[in-house]
Amino acid sequence: MTINMQYKSTRNNNIKVSSAHAIMQGISNEGGLFVPENIPAMSIDDIQNLAGKSYTQIADIILTKYLTDFTQDELFDCIQKAYTDDKFYSKDIAPVEKLYENIHMLELWHGPTNAFKDMALQLMPRLLTTSMKKVGNGKKAVILVATSGDTGKAALEGFMNVENTQIIVFYPAKGVSSLQYLQMVTQEGNNTAVCGIKGNFDDAQTAVKAIFTDEKMRKQLSVQNKVFSSANSINWGRLVPQIVYYITAYCNLLSNKKIAKNEKINFVVPTGNFGNILSAYYAKKMGLPINKLICASNTNNILTDFINDGEYNCNREFFTTMSPSMDIIISSNLERLIYHLSNRNDEYVKHIYGKLTQDKYYKVESDLRIKMQEDFYGGYCDETQTKNTIKRIFEQHNYLLDPHTAVGVKVYEDYKLKTQDNTTTIITSTANPYKFPESVVASLTNTQQTAQTEDNILKTPQSIYETSFKLCEQLNAITKKEIPAGLKSLQNAKIRFDNEIEPTEMRKYLEDNFC
Repeated sequence: MTINMQYKSTRNNNIKVSSAHAIMQGISNEGGLFVPENIPAMSIDDIQNLAGKSYTQIADIILTKYLTDFTQDELFDCIQKAYTDDKFYSKDIAPVEKLYENIHMLELWHGPTNAFKDMALQLMPRLLTTSMKKVGNGKKAVILVATSGDTGKAALEGFMNVENTQIIVFYPAKGVSSLQYLQMVTQEGNNTAVCGIKGNFDDAQTAVKAIFTDEKMRKQLSVQNKVFSSANSINWGRLVPQIVYYITAYCNLLSNKKIAKNEKINFVVPTGNFGNILSAYYAKKMGLPINKLICASNTNNILTDFINDGEYNCNREFFTTMSPSMDIIISSNLERLIYHLSNRNDEYVKHIYGKLTQDKYYKVESDLRIKMQEDFYGGYCDETQTKNTIKRIFEQHNYLLDPHTAVGVKVYEDYKLKTQDNTTTIITSTANPYKFPESVVASLTNTQQTAQTEDNILKTPQSIYETSFKLCEQLNAITKKEIPAGLKSLQNAKIRFDNEIEPTEMRKYLEDNFC
């Protein structure tokens, strides 16, 4: 018998809403994030029985446990339309490939925008529109997105021309790769908008969160029969689909007899906003046999420091790196983890996030840190190590890594050397390498990366076309790996959005154009 799942706010346990309401609203009015009241349990026999099933079949079984106010037909329709052959160019949706020995790569970039965000953002718009029909009272959704690179394009693609929605993406103007930039600013659709921010991802995300909790702006929208929602991983509808691919990856190893029933494995996740690895945590708490969740950071290693010493200190230098989707200092989804580790102590969460707002710093209790370290290991990889890893893995194994995945590989290698842990391991591969041709070519050829770091690169679109696609052709010549069709098509795309504003102007931008 299915239990009706309710969702609480991390900052107020008295708030309880349905999954449809949580997905529609995105973030609770007082700033908390919605979490499931209970994490549904699965036995090892339940998991064993999933082995051999398709991605969509497993998604249907897992999501039914969380989205209990969706009918079976509604959920099945959302899933079937999200994971189709014309959107995902691998029949497995999220294939698992052996790298070497008992190390495997979970390739999450076979979707329309060639990044792992497609795994959730092809499904989420369908979940949102279904939720709006259930609890939206005829309102139109205004989707606000702060992106460090990949979420923006994936959200734009997922919501393009979706009925009764508008989507606005804010990205750091000098903090994305040239192809990430082109993917966003050439986006088609009559309900899409893209705006550059003269700052970093944290600036954009902080402003978006402030807008969500602004009562005056909510009232302005309400007058027009509109409501704000989010496509970032602060929205439960973005997070819950990601649980599925951890379970399917485990079942893949089971089906191919790479592991035995109930054998524990490690997952390595390169992450900045902590959403991707938090989804793995939910899978583990459901019963998936996971030994260790290895959190891989780039030079912006705030998550590594937090996992190791329990201190979250935002008073640090921000680095723009070759793995821009991880260039994040304020990792939103840590709030959900702390809520669970503190036994759902909403007052504690509210207290430490008040300190984060005021002091840009908090430290968790030692018992909470110890509990976190039972599940998580934190490590980081600098720029030189990232480049060397891309080159070495290609030369040794003919496997081409994007910079984010290279961070994951290097952190795993360091973890194994330190712990001597020989557990079978899956590393999440988060993006197609061709999305970052400057960095990957520079790594393979031992040359200096220039295109992404030039101040004028986002000011002169023609230079992007010329430089980036020449680099793609060079990368193809070096590796013989196919250039994705979706990226090739950008050569003929027209730039639609070329505006840049200060983060402090985001509210006025929305008021002038959407409220």
